[in-house]
Amino acid sequence: FALVMMVAPTVALIANAFVDHQGHLTFGNFADLNTPEVAGAFAESIRLSAASAVIGAVIGLGLALTVGRGIRSTKVRSIVMTFCGVASNFSGVPLAFAFVATLGRLGLVTVAIKAAFGIDIYAAGFDLASFWGLTVTYLFFQIPITITIMMPAIDGLRRDWCEAASILGASSWQYWRHIGMPILWPSLLGTLALLFANSFGAIATAYALTGYAVNIVPIVLYAQIRGDVLHNESLGAALALGMIIVMAFANTVYLILRTRAERWLR
Repeated sequence: FALVMMVAPTVALIANAFVDHQGHLTFGNFADLNTPEVAGAFAESIRLSAASAVIGAVIGLGLALTVGRGIRSTKVRSIVMTFCGVASNFSGVPLAFAFVATLGRLGLVTVAIKAAFGIDIYAAGFDLASFWGLTVTYLFFQIPITITIMMPAIDGLRRDWCEAASILGASSWQYWRHIGMPILWPSLLGTLALLFANSFGAIATAYALTGYAVNIVPIVLYAQIRGDVLHNESLGAALALGMIIVMAFANTVYLILRTRAERWLR
């Protein structure tokens, strides 16, 4: 299954990245990656992925700590984790439509805020089909992923560690500064790497929500593979290979840090 679904397409992709329209061997496709449009797309994708990863990790960690340490009811926790499992896989065109219906120019929340407070969020500068609009949309699945990944690490924090620190005179801040966060840190960094890779490769949500308004690598890649004007499959293969390298690096960081975190929690 891995050979058919992963290895073979990757080999074909690499082979296509090194040929021109006539099928001759060339490195010109990679030279074209240095054009302002492509370089800007990579920069914008990295910025978007970093923003959604950092914000999603911070909010998700806070919610995970609230659920894991502050809620004792197993029923409530089960409901939260079930929702996270569903929301973390809710993406693509359905997610884009949901946000248009909610935060679009005539969306439910947009109209409600204007009716209740007299605030037009679009007149104030917000735009769903923009960098920050896309970042907010990505947070819908980035935050549940963070909660799902961080919950086992939070469960690994034994309560007697906190009690022992308190008996020795440590404050809550000192406990989290010297004990809690150092233990959670590898898991949190691994989560950041995974969220970055997850956002970097997303295309369906971004394309359905913004079209070509936001210049990110997946949309530029789609234009090269499927577009009528910018059609260049070999350049698209080179773009895809560049994305694979970035995502492979992020996933490798995640796997290394996850292994380190699991060793801490044994």
